[in-house]
Amino acid sequence: MGGGGMGGSGYDDDRYGMGGRSGGYEDELGYRVGGFGGAGMSRPKAEEAIKSQAGPTRGLKLGGPKGGTNTNKFLASLAAEGEDVAMSMESLAINPKPGGGVPAVAQDGVSLKIEEKLNVTLKKDGGIEGMEVQGTMMLEIRGGEEDAFIRVGVATGANEGFQFKTHPNIDKQLHAEQGILGLKDPNRPFPMGSPLGVLKWRYQTRDESAVPLAINCWPSVSGGESFVSIEYEASDRMDLHNVVISIPLPPLRDPPQVNQVDGDFNYDGRRNVLRWEIQMIDRSNRNGSMEFAVPATDGGNFFPISVDFTSKQTLCDVRVAEVTRTTDGSSVKHFGESTVVCESYQVV
Repeated sequence: MGGGGMGGSGYDDDRYGMGGRSGGYEDELGYRVGGFGGAGMSRPKAEEAIKSQAGPTRGLKLGGPKGGTNTNKFLASLAAEGEDVAMSMESLAINPKPGGGVPAVAQDGVSLKIEEKLNVTLKKDGGIEGMEVQGTMMLEIRGGEEDAFIRVGVATGANEGFQFKTHPNIDKQLHAEQGILGLKDPNRPFPMGSPLGVLKWRYQTRDESAVPLAINCWPSVSGGESFVSIEYEASDRMDLHNVVISIPLPPLRDPPQVNQVDGDFNYDGRRNVLRWEIQMIDRSNRNGSMEFAVPATDGGNFFPISVDFTSKQTLCDVRVAEVTRTTDGSSVKHFGESTVVCESYQVV
């Protein structure tokens, strides 16, 4: 994916960081992330696993006096770094709390979930104000205690313009040189039962070709009616699911007259919104359009247009290559998913 407007080191405090001052930001887990740069910012390379056949080493026992002490010390270390670790006593206990019906069964193993949030502002006359992508890799460990002593191999593509940041307790040099996410002290375990953000990335651009979904809208007045033609053009880099394009309308006595639509539409008379819905956009329908008419009104009444969708393909080329134990190098069962969501996606 082409990257434009990514000069400087670190996150900018501007909305899109184009030429603004370099500064830090506080992520949703509560630790302070400063500007990017230095060795920790080198792009990770795919790891070639080193697997020894030594016998398994007993992991830290959570819930016992010794294990609980070590775990609490590690959580205190995370808290000292500014990490907000919300781990209940129930998650640390060996025996589950009795009663309360049948609990949901969580999948055992190592969960690694990748999520990207999009903030995009397009101009109604063409062009883009800016696009920002914020991504997070979340690690959660459930199952055997030995699974807490691990390293995560990460494979990435070129990712031009993307900036990466590891959690403060992650060995930055190991990540920069080998693409491995491991604790600075390999003899310490990751906390169990609580999600932890181990890797973050950010991308900012004003390059319109980088957006996953472009929207163009042309209102015009003829006679006593306003005719609106709106179209989308999707990037071929990713498939989009549950696409909803919401067009505001002036208060109407009757529903708008929809003359043509690729997909479905829904009119919300209470909120004065016409929703254009496309269940999925893939290579079969990268382009689509809708035309409708309402009584004559100012063209500005059809903005801002809001867009929402999800995708299983992230803009950043990043994936989990493998998970291995620090005790003997053996492979660890892992699972997860990648998701892109729209935090704010508008045409103004």
